[in-house]
Amino acid sequence: MSNQQPKLTEEEMKAYRVQGFTCVNCAAIFENNVKELPGVDDAKVNFGASKVYVKGTATIEELEKAGAFENLKIRDEKEQRVEREPFWKQKENIKVYISAILLLISWFLGAQYGEEHILPTIGYAASILIGGYSLFIKGLKNLSRLQFDMNTLMTIAIIGAAIIGEWGEGATVVILFAISEALERYSMDKARQSIESLMDIAPKEALVRRGNEEMIIHVDDVQVGDIMIVKPGQKLAMDGVVIKGTSTLNQAAITGESVPVTKTIDDEVFAGTLNEEGLLEVKVTKRVEDTTLSKIIHLVEEAQAERAPSQAFVDKFAKYYTPSIMILALLIAVIPPLFGGDWSEWIYQGLAVLVVGCPCALVVSTPVSIVTAIGNAAKNGVLIKGGIHLEEAGALKAIAFDKTGTLTKGIPTVTDIVTYGDDKNELLAVTAAIEKGSQHPLASAIIRKAEENGLNFNGMSVEDFQSITGKGVKARVNNEMYYVGSPNLFEELHQTIESTILEKITRMQIEGKTVMVLGTDKEILSLIAVADEMRETSKEVINKLNHMGIETVMLTGDNKRTAEAIGKQVGVSDIKADLLPEDKLNFIKELRGKHQSVAMVGDGVNDAPALAASTVGVAMGGAGTDTALETADIALMSDDLSKLPYTIKLSRKALTIIKQNITFSLAIKLVALLLVMPGWLTLWIAIFADMGATLLVTLNSLRLLKVKE
Repeated sequence: MSNQQPKLTEEEMKAYRVQGFTCVNCAAIFENNVKELPGVDDAKVNFGASKVYVKGTATIEELEKAGAFENLKIRDEKEQRVEREPFWKQKENIKVYISAILLLISWFLGAQYGEEHILPTIGYAASILIGGYSLFIKGLKNLSRLQFDMNTLMTIAIIGAAIIGEWGEGATVVILFAISEALERYSMDKARQSIESLMDIAPKEALVRRGNEEMIIHVDDVQVGDIMIVKPGQKLAMDGVVIKGTSTLNQAAITGESVPVTKTIDDEVFAGTLNEEGLLEVKVTKRVEDTTLSKIIHLVEEAQAERAPSQAFVDKFAKYYTPSIMILALLIAVIPPLFGGDWSEWIYQGLAVLVVGCPCALVVSTPVSIVTAIGNAAKNGVLIKGGIHLEEAGALKAIAFDKTGTLTKGIPTVTDIVTYGDDKNELLAVTAAIEKGSQHPLASAIIRKAEENGLNFNGMSVEDFQSITGKGVKARVNNEMYYVGSPNLFEELHQTIESTILEKITRMQIEGKTVMVLGTDKEILSLIAVADEMRETSKEVINKLNHMGIETVMLTGDNKRTAEAIGKQVGVSDIKADLLPEDKLNFIKELRGKHQSVAMVGDGVNDAPALAASTVGVAMGGAGTDTALETADIALMSDDLSKLPYTIKLSRKALTIIKQNITFSLAIKLVALLLVMPGWLTLWIAIFADMGATLLVTLNSLRLLKVKE
């Protein structure tokens, strides 16, 4: 079976949703069956997302025929989800009820006439055939191909039990195995519900105005540029930009934050968000398949298909485990009788080993946990892009934060202007004229301040503009060369800075402000202090992470004094200041050498190299930028850090549950196998051990649905 969801175009592959998968092996068999269909060139199954991708021509009826062994139901990817009947009403479970009734009648007849009587034997045989028919078809087909999975093991065990006259136990195994499969199917459906519920968030129809006519049309027919009308209490069907009206929108579906956000003209809005009070007119900016919600669903499904390291280990282990169990069962059945043991008794023990040796609990232990955790995270506004990133986030020892736009709001404002000599407004205008050509985040604050003061700096003649990497810029304004940059730049230019000016700079830096200096190669003309406001959630988030035992480090290009003032305010464990972009990358590598598991948190744009170098790259504001969704391993959909401790908590819980599942599923089988020595292992105990292990690891995994902030 495919490990990754294929990167394919719609022309190449058609996607279908599959209902009824119980285990990874069944998905692999279905994939092979689809590949063998006439007209199909290739097929890939995504077990986590319950989807099949088909290249070629195949009808839904043909696909369902390929999945008949598991009673799979297929529907087109875009077709709305059909609500399943209650668990107890489902057709595939009716045979189990009939079989169970026959078993109970046979038990009663056996008690009346004795187990050897023909009547209970006929009842048991009928129970085995009705309840185990589809199991035998799968098992015998696999046996003919020398494919050994749980169906093969169960088929051999039940037929063997009948041959040695243990009809009652054979029938019991059939019933318990059928119940086990039905409950597994229910559990897997439950695990997938979190992602399926995302698909139902956005309406399938939108009220659109074209010309003077208003019409309700299906989202597939809505075009980019259409005007969508959204009334109070309605959900948005498409992404777009508000062109008329003001309202508050609940964006919980996208960001996980239930606090409503005010939206007005020119603001971006997303499909699936709820319009709470005002009437909005929205210009559609994306097709339905390109909306932020669609991207989240696509990336989550892709993530659920990716193998985690623990899953790769389990799959590799299971490959050798099943044939080993068959050999062990054969040896147990044959060797003791050769040394005087009773053939019937030891064949029975061998059959019990086959049943207890089913690898289902082991194989399902990891994927159910990953599907559940990633689905829960997506519902809470966190996009984890694969099982590997989920496991790595659970093992984190240190997290590095880019200061600007991550711990702070990323909207710097001018707080102080100190001038030496010339007119204050004139010097501010000169600084703004130069900074117009700069890419530095603080440049926008100076330009904004000049505009607020009504200064006309656009008409100034700026020539010979040049960036001085990591220190500032220089340019000729009205035929005079000016420098704008950090105090370090002027220390280099002038060899020293006058003590009164240096004192002023130091005082502002201790207050957590960044100081920009304007001057020539001979004198300092002006100091401009800029501060970036701290996010309300930063201190609380850092505090939570510190309590979780994670080292928190702030990375910034600011000078040491400013960085320390902000670092103390927010409470990080360590501060790295005066960093150039390449220094951040080198520091992440250094931190990885110390801790192995390290995360970098940034905006996904300026921090791309550092994000890539970390074990886990975390980007903020995923709802507003495609870059964050694409570059990061984990994207926080809201534009703040409040979801980060929850993400670590969920990942740690997932890692713990995966380890518990693997340990438990192996331990319970080992205990059952030890019962062989004194001859205590019965088919009853064997099937309860297998069914119990599978159900317990699945239910244990479903606990991840309850992890909250």
